[in-house]
Amino acid sequence: MREHGVLTPKVSGDMLTEVREGMSRAQKELSPKFFYDERGSELFDEITTLPEYYPTRVERALLARHARAWLRGYRPCALIELGAGSADKTRILLDAMTGDDRWYIPIDISVTYLSEVAAKFGMQYPHLRTLPVEADISRGPVVPPDMPKPAVIAFLGSTIGNFDNAEATRLLEAVRRAMGPRDRFLMGVDLRKDVATIEAAYNDSRGVTAEFNKNVLLVLNRELSADFDVDAFEHVAFYNREHHRIEMHLRSLREQSVTIPEAGVFDLDKGETIRTEISCKYDRGSIDRLFELTGLEVEIWQADPDNLYALVVARVKR
Repeated sequence: MREHGVLTPKVSGDMLTEVREGMSRAQKELSPKFFYDERGSELFDEITTLPEYYPTRVERALLARHARAWLRGYRPCALIELGAGSADKTRILLDAMTGDDRWYIPIDISVTYLSEVAAKFGMQYPHLRTLPVEADISRGPVVPPDMPKPAVIAFLGSTIGNFDNAEATRLLEAVRRAMGPRDRFLMGVDLRKDVATIEAAYNDSRGVTAEFNKNVLLVLNRELSADFDVDAFEHVAFYNREHHRIEMHLRSLREQSVTIPEAGVFDLDKGETIRTEISCKYDRGSIDRLFELTGLEVEIWQADPDNLYALVVARVKR
């Protein structure tokens, strides 16, 4: 699951096109970015506190332990954050940056959330120049031409896992194009481990993840005037061993038709699923191969003692 601010989807040609195309595929799918209206973001915040969901707390602990030494060694003047995540993790990074002329560039699809971020950090860090950028993070970082260097580009929350290999490659190629030789890329990755641990993180005992998953249907009902019957679907999450990823689906409990005005009428058989998210899991070898394709190389690999999660610091390949 990705971490970013509240999405308030607008009824637009782009959204209609994306939903129409996804629902027309043999394996129906919806983008996970549509989870994050206000309610969806509240549910995700609750998920991050559940005992089964380890990524957020392990990543936070790794940052708290290592980020200060890393950033003080690199002495960055700017922090670019792809997907403006939780404020406490951002604070860890900002607190580790030295000097009065510091820039923070949060990139997210929610202009409302970005405004809140700018106001919050503007009060807490009076010498920080915050430049929010409303953009789709899948297109890579936005670098203002006058931004001081060096910079750290942060991509936390194991959000890289929400992209398949081709999408992840395109994103990291965009990151590489934005980097100079003194810049660094900081990424959080969820590691491959026993399947039971991974599946439990997406099938919590309280059913919060199930409610979060179904929320995408409520978003489409509200924003696109769709007529999804939320009670006619159930949450399904399983580990796909072939592709090393969790897949979240909504399974139809009966034969039904769904109407999305201007997009079409979509028939579902009983038992048919709509895939709502993937979350790829990595090991050191798979990250090395991904970086090799995109002109990056691992400089630091720091996993937690239980090998649940890792922070990766990368540089432009020399």
